[in-house]
Amino acid sequence: MITIRFDARALFMRHCLPSVGILIVATLLLSGCTLLPDREPPPVVTSAEFQARIDQLEGAVTASCVSGQQARLDEQLNQQQALSADMREVGSLLRQLRGELARRDSEDDTPEVTRQCRDSQARLDNKEILGRSEWIGLPDVGTYLKARIDSGATTSSLSATEITRFERDGENWVRFKLGLNDGDSVIDSVRDEWIEAPVERRVRIIQASGEDSRPVISLLMTLGPLRETVQFTLNDRTHLDHPILLGRRFLMDIAVIDVAEQYLHERPEFPGGRPAEEADADEMADRDTEVKE
Repeated sequence: MITIRFDARALFMRHCLPSVGILIVATLLLSGCTLLPDREPPPVVTSAEFQARIDQLEGAVTASCVSGQQARLDEQLNQQQALSADMREVGSLLRQLRGELARRDSEDDTPEVTRQCRDSQARLDNKEILGRSEWIGLPDVGTYLKARIDSGATTSSLSATEITRFERDGENWVRFKLGLNDGDSVIDSVRDEWIEAPVERRVRIIQASGEDSRPVISLLMTLGPLRETVQFTLNDRTHLDHPILLGRRFLMDIAVIDVAEQYLHERPEFPGGRPAEEADADEMADRDTEVKE
């Protein structure tokens, strides 16, 4: 007798399950058109358009890198120049200190009052005495101007308006006019004359109203027997009494201030200007007045 075993589960897996799978796949294929949203074909980009876009991106990246590098270089230059000025000031103080120590060692028996007088005289040797206001000359511009002498200011300043930046031979330049009031003493021919000069550096000025970045230029300046190239920041000083301010970087090692005096040196003469002996009339307005700057 032959015994036949009937395995219903195996029979279902062999014959029914493949049919069910086929049915599910067919259903998904038929319904796929309704399940997937309509999509527009991607735009066709030509090789020329692709290359142009790559060139544009390269240009933007290069410009960004150059701009950032220039800003860092300018900041480093400003820091280096400020550090050099501070080192000069420290060196001057050290030289004075060494001189005083040497004099004290050699003059221990000298009365105190006498030593103080000699020390004061030694500090004044080879230095010009300036009043709180003086006449200065700008040979490169061709005019004289009134200047306030202020040891509390670090950098000298020149009153300027209509300051315009431009580039010449790959370098930064500025074009400006002197910032003057109607009552300022000046050679009339330069009142509305454009002045051009290369930018030496830029300085950041922090005031109560906020920060301001100002260009710095170099101009030859005369004051009595002094003839020096001075760095000036450019900004509008028409609301002040003096179109020029001379700071301590100019004064260092060459001049001292007597705040009780004004106009100790004659006004320089330029073509088109009045003689130096007629400067008294222009100085009277500043005599015995309080400086507002």
